[in-house]
Amino acid sequence: MKKEYKSALKSKLINGLICIFGMCLFLFAACETNRQPQSSMVQDLTIAGDADTAEIPVESLIIAEGQTIAERFDVPEGFTRLNPEAESFAYYLQNLPLKPDDAKVKYYDGREKLRDVYLAVVDFSLGERDLQQCADAVIRLRAEYLYARDRYDEIHFNFVSGFNAEFSKWADGNGISVDGSKVSWKTNSNNNSSYKSFQKYLDIVYAYASTLSLEKELIAKPLSDLAIGDVFIQGGAPGHCVIVVDMAVNQNTGERIFMLAQSYMPAQDIQVLKGDSEGSPWFSASIKDILKTPEWTFEASDLKTWE
Repeated sequence: MKKEYKSALKSKLINGLICIFGMCLFLFAACETNRQPQSSMVQDLTIAGDADTAEIPVESLIIAEGQTIAERFDVPEGFTRLNPEAESFAYYLQNLPLKPDDAKVKYYDGREKLRDVYLAVVDFSLGERDLQQCADAVIRLRAEYLYARDRYDEIHFNFVSGFNAEFSKWADGNGISVDGSKVSWKTNSNNNSSYKSFQKYLDIVYAYASTLSLEKELIAKPLSDLAIGDVFIQGGAPGHCVIVVDMAVNQNTGERIFMLAQSYMPAQDIQVLKGDSEGSPWFSASIKDILKTPEWTFEASDLKTWE
């Protein structure tokens, strides 16, 4: 009797182990089936119908000796880079100067950014104060473009208080006085239209503008009208924003891809972001509601442009 009992118990134990093992295999298969792929340009483009792109190594998109965004980064096979007019903001952004390929993003205090979220560093001075953060970098790119073309009347940005800081007034020999929430113009003969004075003007803007004010200043637009120079922005404390610096389109499928640049907190060099975990510089415009960047998640409704 004992022998039969032990035999039956042993049989149940074996059967139980077989069932458990089978259940584990089932759950593993279910998890594999439901697992979402990592967001990558190769996967996005394959879904869009460009199967050949999936076989292109990401490294082939990066040209180390390129000195601008358009020269440093190639487009995937089947895509054509947009070719904007030479005097446009879009062209300016495509041709932003880049530091050497091995350059690292630095904080205002000289420390190196350790997070592996970027592919290139824009060759702009940063300064030694914690000023040029995310909204400030977007403001600077727009302001530098307008300044280089002597369009001084178009250089103006709102402070969080609502004060409109106009560079044309600054260049005419005026300064900005801030007393708590009260902001006003005052005479300052040291201010003029020189580039050095222009940088001083931007420092004041950086100090008193933010994503909160910039978000209100920009105009909402649909993702279907995405263009170089547009901004994804969430106003807040903290908030964040990134700017579209390049775009390309697949003439066969209509798929659009774009490149993003940002600064962040604390103040740091402007950087071209990784578009995916594989190291592609491109994001797909085929998103529905959510845009995930390496350091922030935006909604499609966060897209805005300049007035």
